[in-house]
Amino acid sequence: QVQLVESGGGLVQAGDSLRLSCAASGLTFRSYIMGWFRQAPGKEREFVAFVSGSGLTTKYADSLKGRFTISRDNGKNTQYLQMNSLKPEDTAVYYCAASLGIATTARQYLYWGQGTQVTVSS
Repeated sequence: QVQLVESGGGLVQAGDSLRLSCAASGLTFRSYIMGWFRQAPGKEREFVAFVSGSGLTTKYADSLKGRFTISRDNGKNTQYLQMNSLKPEDTAVYYCAASLGIATTARQYLYWGQGTQVTVSS
């Protein structure tokens, strides 16, 4: 049984940083592209970033480049999302997801975590 468990969300002020973690189990972790998505109230789930199985290739949503950094530790079966200079518009539930191929749309991801809330106050 595949499980993806996010952690690290919370309430922060604008300009602060947060690091999200996603612990994976039940799958061959390094075989999967790992991604982050987010969903704000009343909005569709949107792509944030992905990292390849080796960790060498990453891709970000254009609007987030330079502020967010995705990484993974295959020895710990965990991926991370470092979020800096947070803005109120970053407020959303952040989801971890796993895909067998390069993917930037939610439907291409096979497994999902339950999400972690990030709230940025102004």
